[in-house]
Amino acid sequence: MLYRSTRGNCSNVSAAEAIKRGLAADGGLFVPEKTVHFDNEHIQKMSEMTYQERALKILEGYLDDYTISELTDCVNQAYTAQKFGTEAIAPLHKLYDSVNVLELWHGPTSAFKDMALQILPHFLVKALKKTGEKEEIVILVATSGDTGKAALEGFRDVEGTKIIVFYPSEGVSQVQKMQMVTQEGSNVYSIAVNGNFDDAQNGVKRIFSDEDVAALLQDNGYKFSSANSINWGRLVPQIVYYFSAYADMLKNKEIEVGEKVNFVVPTGNFGNILAAYYAMQMGLPVNRLVCASNDNNVLTDFVNTGVYDKNREFKKTLSPSMDILISSNLERLLYLVTEGNSEQVAGWMNKLKNEGTYAVDQETKKKIQNVFWAGYSNDSDTLKTIESVYSETGYVLDTHTAVAVDVYDKYVISTSDVTKAVIVSTASPFKFNESVVKAIAGEGAVNGKTEFELLSVLSEKSGLTIPAPLKELDKKPVLHKEICEPTHMIEKVKEALNI
Repeated sequence: MLYRSTRGNCSNVSAAEAIKRGLAADGGLFVPEKTVHFDNEHIQKMSEMTYQERALKILEGYLDDYTISELTDCVNQAYTAQKFGTEAIAPLHKLYDSVNVLELWHGPTSAFKDMALQILPHFLVKALKKTGEKEEIVILVATSGDTGKAALEGFRDVEGTKIIVFYPSEGVSQVQKMQMVTQEGSNVYSIAVNGNFDDAQNGVKRIFSDEDVAALLQDNGYKFSSANSINWGRLVPQIVYYFSAYADMLKNKEIEVGEKVNFVVPTGNFGNILAAYYAMQMGLPVNRLVCASNDNNVLTDFVNTGVYDKNREFKKTLSPSMDILISSNLERLLYLVTEGNSEQVAGWMNKLKNEGTYAVDQETKKKIQNVFWAGYSNDSDTLKTIESVYSETGYVLDTHTAVAVDVYDKYVISTSDVTKAVIVSTASPFKFNESVVKAIAGEGAVNGKTEFELLSVLSEKSGLTIPAPLKELDKKPVLHKEICEPTHMIEKVKEALNI
């Protein structure tokens, strides 16, 4: 299986090379040249498999330059009950008769990014050996919160790598910030940026495309790669949990094989829902994909109008991991629905870069709308959803998952579609405890308390156990104190690498 760029201006590469590079040389994203397919018989067999066995089945088709032994090693190191606190790795929770919640936050950082970032470093280490890489890989990451900690933890002390994470100084929660600034490891750097996530992401993109910086790195024995969701090694493991959720529904006798389901996905950068689209293309019986946004509803507007326009007010919301105006992975969807028209995709991406907006043609818009339905939830609706679900069921949603539940309710009201649905839950409620406590216990329970004190309040109120990685977080020493302007990010990279 070879990988090509969405923009069509560089040669095809192996999976290992695509994972090592992260971004294609022409600025495009790597996509597989063909789609692996599973029929209903294969999907039925998955119902009897462990999560690790399901992962292996999905990965071996796309990463066929890795041996089965290598992939097995990657899977078994990444997905352990010790790391995830459950043999199921990504368990389903029955919320209502026809609605399940897919819990993707049982990993070491209590967020769904662990599903990919626990395995990506293992892919990368093997890729470096396969491609005969002599230079040390520098992982460069922009994060809206959860990716940063998950990447830092995943790459901590991984041989042959360094990792530099940039995060918006005021755009993450106290818990997310403390997770990053207390990160241990000899090869990790966490740096705050004065600005929002898009400032950090644009800065990282500028560094990646700076030829002078690339030459300087090469002279000093380094090469850039990415652990952001643009890396195929991040995206392909995310396909697994959609198949796994469906397989668990089969196992629980909630559906018959071949029966279609809806997936409802809270997303900002579009990677999480794109993985669901890939699963659908691979044969997973999917009816609709519901794209759930917060007040930064650039994706909702795009799906509904065909116009992508980032020229709007950036809003800080209670679901900060989705506070994004440039959804990088959307480029892959455009490539897929235009059947590989890289010239058209490159044109749209250039318009986005230069004008901040582009409009797709009617045929492309129609193809997207045939699969995707999009809506958004404001902060007020998000809090009401947490409160109502808790009072009805006793189940505690985090703010991002609450966005998905609220948008799903709007979808059902709008379409009358009661197809069985899976809500994709992306974070533990403990990660965004201030909002959650406010929703289920009222403003008075929050007043005067830090996020770390609220961990105990939420635990007492809900009866849930505080996740181990968050429990003593405020007692850890702060190891990373750097802060910079977006225009000085390159200098911070040079300082970290001592070049």
